[in-house]
Amino acid sequence: MSQLAILGGPKAISHANPNLFRWSDVTSEHEEAVLDVLRRGAMSGTDVTRQFEREYAAWQGQTYAVGFNTGTAALHTAMWAVGVRAGDEVLCQSITYWASILPVYSLGATPVFIDIEHHSLCIDPDLLEARIGPRTRAIVVTHNMGYPTDMDRVMAVARRHGLKVIEDVSHAHGGVFLGRRLGTIGDVAAFSCMSGKSFPIGEGGMLTTDDTEIHDRAIAFAHYERFDETIEEPDLAPYRGLPMGGTKYRMHQMSSAVGRVQLRTYDQRMDGIQRAMNEFWDLLEGVPGLHPHRVDPSSGSTMGGWYNPKGLYAPEELGGLSVTRFCQAVKAEGIDCRPGLVYKPLHLHPLFHTADVYGHGKPTRVAFATRDVRERRGDLPVAENIGKHVYGIPWFRSYDRDAIARYAEAFRKVVANHGELLAGDTGDAPSVADWQNEPLI
Repeated sequence: MSQLAILGGPKAISHANPNLFRWSDVTSEHEEAVLDVLRRGAMSGTDVTRQFEREYAAWQGQTYAVGFNTGTAALHTAMWAVGVRAGDEVLCQSITYWASILPVYSLGATPVFIDIEHHSLCIDPDLLEARIGPRTRAIVVTHNMGYPTDMDRVMAVARRHGLKVIEDVSHAHGGVFLGRRLGTIGDVAAFSCMSGKSFPIGEGGMLTTDDTEIHDRAIAFAHYERFDETIEEPDLAPYRGLPMGGTKYRMHQMSSAVGRVQLRTYDQRMDGIQRAMNEFWDLLEGVPGLHPHRVDPSSGSTMGGWYNPKGLYAPEELGGLSVTRFCQAVKAEGIDCRPGLVYKPLHLHPLFHTADVYGHGKPTRVAFATRDVRERRGDLPVAENIGKHVYGIPWFRSYDRDAIARYAEAFRKVVANHGELLAGDTGDAPSVADWQNEPLI
């Protein structure tokens, strides 16, 4: 009988310890913070949120933080605050969550997609300049799955061309690039704090910046009860009292209350996650086919809370075994291992080719544009093929050396016996991802 569980052998992980993966813990401190908001009838107020903003800004090492009801709302506001308007173009990587770029539609702007780097899964800075046009206004970068984008290269391009940079730090709360906190390097940053993220507060988002004008515009766009005489920008002052974006994006104060509690222990929890994830990869050092999606721990960069961690897969090192078949074998060992990234390439999605969202009688992608920037299959080859080279790994939320070793050994077991899997390998689907359904163009 084979040693592999998928072929009748014993499972490597027969009993999972839920404490390894649970986060966040709900403590009496969380409960009391939320109950205080409820008892005071302060759910729609701003006092707790403003305190959370001050504490978050201090933690980030930035001048301003503004709370939002979602990370999507924070991104939408960041785009407007840096000046994205009708007819503009915004550059963004194709492999990211749709919220990183889709809000530009409501601003009358056009997404322009950039390929990613294979090793980082982040935007490839070397490809930015070729896609810059006369109406390019901003660049959105996502620190994908916690990996820090090479911000030095991105900022060099942005400054040469007078472009604003928005950091989407939703995957990388607390992450660092060469000694600098992610979110502090670009012009403005947005964070998702929904319950699945490494910094969960239930639901919510945060915008941070050191730029007073961007901060004031963020308030004017979406926080009508705070758009008052403290906002001094001359072009904003005549409209005080109403949100210029027609939106109401304030953070719910029960989320703010949870966020304040989370912030007190997040650095400690993040350190535990980083220690556990680096231990896992250290144990797989040199294993054929399996390469880490992580930064060098000695480089001065970190992966933050290491959201939704992945590994890089090299099928040619395992006789051509598909990532789909590999993950089936790992899953049979008792580990939730999924092939591909969460996302399929945005640049191939019909929403960015044929969808007429607002009834213009033409695709929204070109409705406001001065040129047709739509990409076609084959234009962004790394993004289009990356799903066949990525797989999911456990997201350890606490450090347990023995347990982590057992999980690493399960991956080693599958690799050691990979030859037995080749006969039953039917290959990968044309697009490998576990989110964003077909069809693609």
